[in-house]
Amino acid sequence: RVDMAMQTPAAAANALLYPSGDTVVEGSVSKGDEKVHVVYHLPHQKMVYDGKRMRKAITRRTVDYNNDLMMWIQKRIYEQDFRDRKALQPHEASIKDLLPPEAMGDQPVSNITGRYVHTSQNKVRCPVNVVTWTPEGRRLLTGSSSGEFTLWNGLTFNFETILQAHDGAVRAMVWSHNENWMIAGDQLGTIKYWQTNMNNAKAFQGHKESIRGLSFCPTDSKFASCSDDVSIKIWDFASCRDENTLTGHGWDVKCIAWHPYSSMLVSGSKDNLIKIWDAKSATNIATLHGHKNTVSDVTWNQNGNWLLSCSRDQLIKLYDIRTMRELQTFRGHKREVTTLAWHPFQEGFFVSGGFDGSINFWLVGSEEPQADIPNAHDNSVWDLAWHPLGHVLCSGSNDHTTKFWSRNRPGDPMTDKYSGGTIVVDVVEDEHGNQQAINPNVAQKVEKKNYVVEPGLIGIRPEEPIPIPGLGPGSAIPGRPSTYAPSPYNRPPPPHAGKMPPPPPGMMPHDGFPPGMPPPPPGYYQNHQDHRGGGDRDRRGRDHRDRDRRGY
Repeated sequence: RVDMAMQTPAAAANALLYPSGDTVVEGSVSKGDEKVHVVYHLPHQKMVYDGKRMRKAITRRTVDYNNDLMMWIQKRIYEQDFRDRKALQPHEASIKDLLPPEAMGDQPVSNITGRYVHTSQNKVRCPVNVVTWTPEGRRLLTGSSSGEFTLWNGLTFNFETILQAHDGAVRAMVWSHNENWMIAGDQLGTIKYWQTNMNNAKAFQGHKESIRGLSFCPTDSKFASCSDDVSIKIWDFASCRDENTLTGHGWDVKCIAWHPYSSMLVSGSKDNLIKIWDAKSATNIATLHGHKNTVSDVTWNQNGNWLLSCSRDQLIKLYDIRTMRELQTFRGHKREVTTLAWHPFQEGFFVSGGFDGSINFWLVGSEEPQADIPNAHDNSVWDLAWHPLGHVLCSGSNDHTTKFWSRNRPGDPMTDKYSGGTIVVDVVEDEHGNQQAINPNVAQKVEKKNYVVEPGLIGIRPEEPIPIPGLGPGSAIPGRPSTYAPSPYNRPPPPHAGKMPPPPPGMMPHDGFPPGMPPPPPGYYQNHQDHRGGGDRDRRGRDHRDRDRRGY
């Protein structure tokens, strides 16, 4: 029994610290009728002012855009257009020359955000229905099916705060153009006003059923809402008064968007129709019959002339409202298309999310997607939001996660599981002493060797020279570790690799004549040459085989 009350006054008064950092405490131990004086060495613990142990520092991944912006501010003085700009090379040395998306207007494909950065998830897991960035881009705000708002840091993507904002699932959030207000709607039909400090200023009942979309007018004096009660309402922002109600859809209205600089509204419904409205007169201007299933999302381009829509028929359609005609149909999703988002600076570049968890990047004028992430999420993607600078994309999904995606830097290997590559994340030994490579997609077993696992490179690297692709394992580049490893994605060598294949049945064997036939007379090979004037029997055989390989 340790009697800490029997500490000596010197030990109690002084917190003796050895050079190693251990705290020394003196006391006594009762052993029968006698007490033994002992000295205790307690492991050193870092202390803070409130007496709690300091948390261990965590290295967080970040996407720092300050270097790009400072480089652009410096270069735009003498780089007037793309002809003066330095071309990016596929090497790490060109990372410092990477510019923000606004400065790369002639290279929309360079702004594809296909590089996985981080996954954020709440302790109480629930689907993420809406994601939106704060106007200055410092934080990301997510709305979940539990009615909570979660704020994530926009630079290091770590959790900041959470608040119970609504009583029902959050279905829509949108910021005003002056960046001072945000309105949100929930499953119960309630609309709430929020300030930038997340202070709830106003709340009122807007619809009888779930709100599906919200959109501000260009002047921020009014906003529109759509709901599953088959109605669209125009609200005065200051008085929270319903000014007009637009009716015409035959089923639930799933999405709505206000024109960037006019009084036009566009809405999509479960009745497969897209309707364009005049908000002043509350009349229907036009109806588009392009889709064959529920219209999931509609959005205007910044030029105000292009209207983009997606539907559960797996199609994305682009319309020109000047002629009310369809410009292009984008096919590439294997399941329903759930959400769309135009890039903030690239006029013809947008991203789409699918019900199967895929994310596709599109360019107007190209039929095929410029890039795709087939397994971005384990479940349907409900919302996508670009960072105000356009260099980071955020996706919210039904798999309870929020993921961040950034641009690939020059020289990035693109070998993560979202890019289709193979990464070894761990190497362990089984009970027989064989090393096992643990892969996010496939676990493969290899022979026991001295393996070196390096981040960002493909496969396991035995300490042997690297083989040159296409020349077999015998060729090597001196001075580099090997990146060759058995992989399920590599084709096995043919059965007769490096050897002459056997002749087909019925053909002559390699000695040139069938069995039982007498040998040729002397001088046969010298007098019987091929039609090209040279070569013996073996030479002719090689020539015929070469022609067969080349397909002549």
